[in-house]
Amino acid sequence: MAHAAGGCLPERIKDYGPVRPFTGAFDHLGVATRAAVRLHSVRPGLAKVLPSLKTAIEACGLRDGSTISFHHHLRDGDGVLNAVLAEIARMGLCDIKVAASSLFPVHAPLVEHIRRGVVTGISTGYVSGPVADAIAKGELATPAVMYTHGGRARAIEAGDLHIDAAFVAAPTADTYGNINGVGGRAACGTLGYPMVDVTCAGRVVAVTDNLVPYPACPIDITQDFVDYVVQVGSIGDPRQIASGITRATTSPDGLRIAATAARVVEASGLLVDGFSFQTGAGGVSLAVASCLKDIMLERRVAGSFAAGGITAMIVDLLEAGLFRTLFDVQCFDLEAVASYRRNARHQAMSASMYANPHNRGAVVNQLDAMILGAAEVDLNFDVNVTTGTSGMIIGGSGGHSDTAAGAKLALVTTRLTGGAYPKIVDRVATITTPGETIDAVVTEEGVAVNPRRSDLRDRLVSARIPVVPIDQLRKAAERRTGASRKKPPASGDRVVAVVEYRDGTVIDVVRQAGNDEAAAAPPAGLPVAYPSPPSRS
Repeated sequence: MAHAAGGCLPERIKDYGPVRPFTGAFDHLGVATRAAVRLHSVRPGLAKVLPSLKTAIEACGLRDGSTISFHHHLRDGDGVLNAVLAEIARMGLCDIKVAASSLFPVHAPLVEHIRRGVVTGISTGYVSGPVADAIAKGELATPAVMYTHGGRARAIEAGDLHIDAAFVAAPTADTYGNINGVGGRAACGTLGYPMVDVTCAGRVVAVTDNLVPYPACPIDITQDFVDYVVQVGSIGDPRQIASGITRATTSPDGLRIAATAARVVEASGLLVDGFSFQTGAGGVSLAVASCLKDIMLERRVAGSFAAGGITAMIVDLLEAGLFRTLFDVQCFDLEAVASYRRNARHQAMSASMYANPHNRGAVVNQLDAMILGAAEVDLNFDVNVTTGTSGMIIGGSGGHSDTAAGAKLALVTTRLTGGAYPKIVDRVATITTPGETIDAVVTEEGVAVNPRRSDLRDRLVSARIPVVPIDQLRKAAERRTGASRKKPPASGDRVVAVVEYRDGTVIDVVRQAGNDEAAAAPPAGLPVAYPSPPSRS
């Protein structure tokens, strides 16, 4: 079954269901509905604080087959997902579906739960590390569903993703369930992802290592959304929020790309008073922000807002007076956490407000410019940030597709090569973001402009920015590596992950990675008893 981005999809996927193929970035906007939510009222005098995670799991009524959600505001320092699943496993529950906003290497213990059948389903906006490897090798019993951040919010609010219980890592919580992310030893800043889950989940549990008397102050998630509070020894390590990715590049090629991208923004005509902007947390993207700072200061441009996951670099732009406010769905480093704590102009937003295409207007729709990264880009300007050259899963969309669709100018910044492989290719291995939403690709050897944007091409040529056909960049990348991109190892027919576009249509699938050991291993079944040792190494 063909779809608008040029790929082929199965009509139906086992354990996923019928496939609605992607037909276009804006084909499915219109009237949407919210799912009904059953609320559990609390009588006066009833305590919400429970003595343990086990007690909370029992109070939530979780059973085999339940769906539970987690959130990544502590990123690679999160300790709540591992603790809750360990307790669920000890209780003998199985066939659990994990709906996480993102998964990181810290969540490696989840692999063992997959192998034992405690966890049989995963949905997420991003996944890296051992869990990503396990999914790619076919160890998960059912296909993982890979959302965009806005698509995940849409699915929850529409009822497509029903959550039986949401477990929120709460840096500070009071005894009646008010939560903030700025107090306590695990302060992480904004709580944009759980803000969506708590409005729709059947039950909500605040897991905290900083329980304070009622009422907490300030409050980011209010008591009327929280059923239970559990105090634990630690919810995680905030030092791992940065995860080693939030520093501007210092490489000559990276700096050249960043400077060119900033010139493209300047030449686009968008860099005027009221300018709005978002960048990713990669090294080149952050260097673009630094270059734009210099241009904005020189031109005396006062922007309206910067958005997304906020870093120290973006905080610096706010404090320099270059933007009136920040919209922050998640702090990417401790400098951003400190800024959110002290500065009222540094505002939190939910993942739905940020990027849900089916609400009354997402923040991404107000973006003038967005700087995106890429694992690879093809001649149709499609972008892959989901799989690597080996066919293994390396990440996922996150906000990539959402911001590309919303911004007036969506720029991909990338080196021509990554290691021994070209990054400009005939066809990407996995389509994450459709080329129709990408305006230009900026490399160290020039800028390729999407043919849809002849107006942008004319502006760049007038500004004497080197504009080249994207096929010329592909050939240059192949010359540097000595060959075209090697095909990933032969993969099986089994679909191990379904890549949904932000509107809920399927834009691509990931098939089982070509690994002899993985191909031979059947998907994990349900366990008879958890304590038995795993059968595979």
